[in-house]
Amino acid sequence: MIQIDSLRKLCKDECIAITKHARTRLVERNIFIKDIVNAIKTGEIIKQYEDDKPFPSCLLLGQNVEKEYIHIVASIDNETLYIITAYYPNENDWEPDLKTRRER
Repeated sequence: MIQIDSLRKLCKDECIAITKHARTRLVERNIFIKDIVNAIKTGEIIKQYEDDKPFPSCLLLGQNVEKEYIHIVASIDNETLYIITAYYPNENDWEPDLKTRRER
């Protein structure tokens, strides 16, 4: 299980790796590294994906530098924070707390 303190400890430029998928999505969604760093430093883990490979991952809810809510999927090993994707949650898909996915 990933702890928020472990993510925050690795949340510095030299420890962040962005997957190819995430790089593409960040550009499409106009999300910057400073937004991801701010969200991790101020946010909370809302879901764990313990069976993900090669490492367990988690979904975080935080705020970008402009105080807009953002979701980040991240993973860690002992030395690296991997950004898998990031997006602005769609209100149609999430309950008002932005932590609970709406049932369909």
